[in-house]
Amino acid sequence: MNKRNFIVWTVSAFGLPVSWAQPNLDTIILAGWSRPITESVNLFVDEYKHFFADQNIKLIYLPGNGGDVAMQNLLLKHADIAFTDPGSFFITLSRGEKIRAIYDIYPKNVFNIVWLQKNKWKGVKDLKGKKIGVFSHSSATKTNLLLMLELAGLKSTDVEIVVTGPLNFAPLITSQVDALASTDTAVWLAQKKRGVELTILQVQDFINYSSDLFVVREETYLQKPALLKRFIAAYRNSFLWMKHQPEEAALLAKKVVLDGEIFDESLGIIHLRIKSSQSEFTGKYGLGTVNVDSLQNAANLYHRLGLIDKPILVAPYTAVDF
Repeated sequence: MNKRNFIVWTVSAFGLPVSWAQPNLDTIILAGWSRPITESVNLFVDEYKHFFADQNIKLIYLPGNGGDVAMQNLLLKHADIAFTDPGSFFITLSRGEKIRAIYDIYPKNVFNIVWLQKNKWKGVKDLKGKKIGVFSHSSATKTNLLLMLELAGLKSTDVEIVVTGPLNFAPLITSQVDALASTDTAVWLAQKKRGVELTILQVQDFINYSSDLFVVREETYLQKPALLKRFIAAYRNSFLWMKHQPEEAALLAKKVVLDGEIFDESLGIIHLRIKSSQSEFTGKYGLGTVNVDSLQNAANLYHRLGLIDKPILVAPYTAVDF
């Protein structure tokens, strides 16, 4: 059994959602940054809705633990497409890898830094010397934290970065960390379930650039454009279904993802992702269109910060023809 077939067997054997079984479908393995979760529920409903199967695609999801992991799975050819963050995209480009960003999943930045209101800190500068939690060292929570520190005139060595995991508000509430680099969905859940009063600094208020992209190897982009266009069509259709039928999506979340047990929570997360999937730019140029100028501004800041060791041009490595 070769590596690719082993992955297909492994993902299927462990019961992770895949496209509805039909003969003669083209298989696409999508490397994700997380396990199957509600905010991406539209990827996992093909057994019921057939968005990918209708495009003659069998979609298999390969879980990860951060955007860097998704990108690594792409480069190792364990997957055909990576669901990853721009930071991982920039870092991979700076290393000379031949890749293309083909779709902007979340054109609005969903990351933030939060702390308990009782601390009465006014901004990021007040976090000097503090412990700050992140999802993982390979996640965009960390890279967006580093950007915010840079914009505030601080360095990574001015704080202590602690890995707290994806559902990371317990360490904040119990004072194991002083602040968290998190996402809009995690903050919403913490406020809903725990009723905590938070000060929230949204990254988009300081620099607004994409949160996640679909990225492929250059060879895939050149050799399989028709297949990629079918994948994008299926994804767009699945998103539009989620946008127009959020209650149905929340009901199906209970069946197909790991955190979908509570309907109201799923519905709230889905509404947040609907919002972050659309922007003024994509409203003008089309859902999923990559904003090259915005990404370039972010890449310049990554270089200034030292997250990438040389400047990069984003435009040659993005695709707007989908």
